[in-house]
Amino acid sequence: MTHPPVRVVVADDERMVRTALRAILSAEPDLEVVGEAATGAEAVSVVREVRPDVVLMDVRMPEVDGIRATEQILATLDAPPRVVVVTTFENDSYVYDALRAGAAGFLLKRADADTLVRAVRLVAHSDTLLFPSAVRTLAAEHARANPAPPPWVARLTEREGEVLRLMATGLTNAEIAGRLGVGPATAKTHVAAVLAKTGARDRTQAVIRAYEAGFMNGR
Repeated sequence: MTHPPVRVVVADDERMVRTALRAILSAEPDLEVVGEAATGAEAVSVVREVRPDVVLMDVRMPEVDGIRATEQILATLDAPPRVVVVTTFENDSYVYDALRAGAAGFLLKRADADTLVRAVRLVAHSDTLLFPSAVRTLAAEHARANPAPPPWVARLTEREGEVLRLMATGLTNAEIAGRLGVGPATAKTHVAAVLAKTGARDRTQAVIRAYEAGFMNGR
């Protein structure tokens, strides 16, 4: 089945960065840049107007930074786009805060063109994490210590706990099904239950919350 082009908005306060990202993405027949923004406030406005599938969001922008812009986009649209944070430093606390706010993943500004294109396609079409090992490392480094696990931890069944840990490794629903010896529909149901119980928007946010709760350390 052929997908329609993935519609992308590029938000960065540097014109040269926006130009470079547009050129890379526009060279692909299945990707279409439908808007640009130079500030976080402008990003929110443009996204509301053009309703893209994916937003490439710089975290450090004037007026409204990428974290607040991500929060506003995800909180105010019925069917919000996937937001990918574009950053210079992968261990930046700004990136972690953006993931906590609901960003689907992050991408380094020094990434090559092929990595950029694959990242956009992945978040648009796949049910796996973007760069799972990097997300896990960031979560482990920045997760805030909680004195006691939140209530959702106790509500997870043993199987749902297994599924959450497999989600953190970057497995798709089909791969989780194969690992657990269940059908794809059953795996999808377990993933949905994990997202509901953790109160997470997507897999990335569920993994972040799992680390913050101490769940990934067996607490």
